[in-house]
Amino acid sequence: MNIQSQFKSRFLHWIFLVPTVLVLVVFLYFPAWQSLILSLFRSNLFLGTRQFIGFENFKNLFTGPLAPAYGQVFVQTIVFSVLVIFPGLVISLILATLTNSLGKEGKIYRILLIWPYALSPAVAGTIFSFMFNPETGAVNTFLGLFTSWQPRWLDSPLLVFFLVVSGSIWKNLGYNIVFYLAFLQNIPAENYEAAALDGAGTFRQFLKITIPLVSPVSYFLVFTNMSYALFEAFALVDILTSGGPVGSPPVDHAGLTTFLIYKVFQDGFGGSSNMGFAAAQSVILMVLVALLTMFQFKFGETKVHYGGSSS
Repeated sequence: MNIQSQFKSRFLHWIFLVPTVLVLVVFLYFPAWQSLILSLFRSNLFLGTRQFIGFENFKNLFTGPLAPAYGQVFVQTIVFSVLVIFPGLVISLILATLTNSLGKEGKIYRILLIWPYALSPAVAGTIFSFMFNPETGAVNTFLGLFTSWQPRWLDSPLLVFFLVVSGSIWKNLGYNIVFYLAFLQNIPAENYEAAALDGAGTFRQFLKITIPLVSPVSYFLVFTNMSYALFEAFALVDILTSGGPVGSPPVDHAGLTTFLIYKVFQDGFGGSSNMGFAAAQSVILMVLVALLTMFQFKFGETKVHYGGSSS
């Protein structure tokens, strides 16, 4: 369709784009360009020193004495993201299906399931730090009523890793459930009635009807949850563990809950305060997100079942 048939002026549609372009330039493209420039320097934020070193910061990420810590953090981030995304989506879909089956009577359950999303990650981290405090936390107090097992939740590397994973899943449950409920409420009841007449039970209906029909939103949620795991878990980690504790060899080069975004903060604003080294990490993270976005657009329309047609 001819653009001039919709806009009287040939420049009007460009004027409408100006606010969006300005926001992208100020808050995305300019900071990204500055990070790329900064990654070529050895720069100390507090001393105010700055020395051009080319691609040395990128080289140090993968070789030399700093590489083992970055490699460990990279693997930890992948494991953390996988554990947050897939179990989180499975739990969300099951809970959304159960509450949706209750009809109007399930309204109070839906509200209770969604409300954690209204909390900020920092508040969620504070709640978990109080609940799982080894001495005064509610969880160990409850366990003490029935058993003598009172683990050091925030000191044990493995326990604290899964505690951060659990907190991140809980924090994002409401977001996933809202999307799943919207899709589930639009699935025609005739589909389930026809399946029931054919003898399919509840579990088989869930596998053969519900899961295929929610595949578009599941695909969308995989990538939004990936963005959440990579960036938004920062505050929860900072409040709950500050990136620690350090594990035993071979995972003793960095804290077990130090993920990529938190390591950027540690190297840029703590320890050596090397802003150039932190900027190089942020560039790697930006490239990673760009590749994932390209993957999402490339396969989103070819591998997901939409309505009555599958392509």
